[in-house]
Amino acid sequence: MTVRVMVVDDQALIRSGLQTVLESADGITVVGVAGDGAEAVSGARSLTPDVVIMDLNMPRIGGVEATSQLLRLPDPPRVLILTSFDADDMVVDALNVGASGFLLKDVETRELLAGVRTVASGGTVLSRGIMSRLVRRADRRFPTGYSGLQEKLAMMTESEREVLALIGTGLTNQQISERLHLSLASVKTYVSRTLARLNLDNRTQAAILAYEAGMVEDAPH
Repeated sequence: MTVRVMVVDDQALIRSGLQTVLESADGITVVGVAGDGAEAVSGARSLTPDVVIMDLNMPRIGGVEATSQLLRLPDPPRVLILTSFDADDMVVDALNVGASGFLLKDVETRELLAGVRTVASGGTVLSRGIMSRLVRRADRRFPTGYSGLQEKLAMMTESEREVLALIGTGLTNQQISERLHLSLASVKTYVSRTLARLNLDNRTQAAILAYEAGMVEDAPH
């Protein structure tokens, strides 16, 4: 299956560079580009991309609001944020409205392509560099505030904790199913139950929480 991608960035050089890199890869095609969030939302309605690579700092409508509007479309794309270290607050906001992950703008080509394919298949992509900063922030503006995290984790079943840890590695439900030898329906149930138990809105927030709890190998904690 070919992954249909839209590139959104207010810098023409970056748009052009990303388009060149993406179109050189097998199984990925760029169906559109946009210079700001307003163009992205308008274009996505007609182009229906599978993945939108989103900048955060843009004129008119920025990346956070554009992500929110994209995810309210009838056939919403997955949104992969490309950001820089000075955008921590907006990264948190983008995750809270449902972005599927984030990578740094100096990401290597292979990591970018892998990230696009991962979010297209329902997984999450979490740059370890940004993750390390986010989980150490004094002001963590996620729904749980990570309040009583260990107590909440202790109330989860072993299977739920295993699923949460694998969400933290970015695996899709199908990949988790294969890894744990569970049915896909069971994995979906575990994911939904975990999000509800931990008062989270989406699996990307769950992945960050798994990092915070030290459940992911090499996670900052």
